[in-house]
Amino acid sequence: MPAMTMTSTEYLGAPESELAAAGALCTAREIEQQPRMLRQTHALVAGLHAQIRAFAGPLIDDPAARVILTGAGSSSYIGQCVAPLLDRRLAARVDAVPTTDIVCAPHLYLEPEQPLLLVSFGRSGNSPESLAAVELAESLVRDVRHLAIICNADGALGKAPVARSMTLLLPAETHDAGFAMTSSFSCMMYAAMAALLPNGSMDARIDAIAEATARVIAESLPALNELARAPYDRVAYLGSGVLQGLAREASLKLGELTNGAVATCFESPLGFRHGPKTFITEHALVMVFVSNDPLTRRYDLDLVDELRRDGRAARIIEVSAQPRATAGADGIAVPAMADAVDAELLWPYLAIAQIHAFLRSRALGVTPDNPNPAGLVNRVVQGVRLYALSA
Repeated sequence: MPAMTMTSTEYLGAPESELAAAGALCTAREIEQQPRMLRQTHALVAGLHAQIRAFAGPLIDDPAARVILTGAGSSSYIGQCVAPLLDRRLAARVDAVPTTDIVCAPHLYLEPEQPLLLVSFGRSGNSPESLAAVELAESLVRDVRHLAIICNADGALGKAPVARSMTLLLPAETHDAGFAMTSSFSCMMYAAMAALLPNGSMDARIDAIAEATARVIAESLPALNELARAPYDRVAYLGSGVLQGLAREASLKLGELTNGAVATCFESPLGFRHGPKTFITEHALVMVFVSNDPLTRRYDLDLVDELRRDGRAARIIEVSAQPRATAGADGIAVPAMADAVDAELLWPYLAIAQIHAFLRSRALGVTPDNPNPAGLVNRVVQGVRLYALSA
């Protein structure tokens, strides 16, 4: 009888045993699970949509009301990604305001007489600023409701003692065990759009989004592995519209997973010329998340072409669902999304940014699951001193 062979599970092209030994298994697994988790999140929100609309509808359908999308760190960037779209689609005004801004200057952001839906994002649901923002909204705003979108069943945010609240608890696997938010970010972002847009808005697109995300995870690995081994020491991420929030998240992800070894910045392509372009050196990589919108795309590609003519940066990478043949090895394509709106590109583009950060972390010998073992930064922020609201 022939000997049985044991097959090794792989994540992001590496065996599970190798990733575990390198302190990288959780992050790799949580990046790769995103297509499956997005589908589960869609099913969960679809099943609760009537309840969500009954709770949030009186505010999101009111032109005099306001929706604030809030969180700290990556959780705040979720709001920055989806707020422009939601502001156009909902009757209420929609803004993204970090909890870290609300807590330190609440009177700038909370209007006592304007009805408010505070949508709080939290992987753990235990960030002190998130809890403080909820308390401040309760104290300062006469008509306020709270929608908590969280990944941790034990998170304090989902149990906050407020009169009008609803908690949207995502699948347990989205409560990332790795240091950096990956599947938690993508699934909370999806949940916000699916929950607040009219019922069924995402039904026709979830398969395309999940499949495109799965394909870029599988197909972009060779190009991203090659980038990860290149000798650059700084990266600029650029994106327009909703993709600017994504550029900010990509910048943070690389900084986190490399423990600050790679300097990062983010901007819009048009804004990059206005000073931030000085960030570019011969050791810089620029990654541009190219829009599918015909007008926006022209501005994005003008900047790409300008940077290539300048000849100063080490590489200019186009991430695009409508790839140009001229990009060659400097293009990373997202398949089957040429007709997608930019908001639908958030998830496959995000996966590319996460994989890039993960592979660069490994190339530098950092442990992605715990990139800062000294504890100067933590998975749930520590050391925050909260102060009473002044009269």
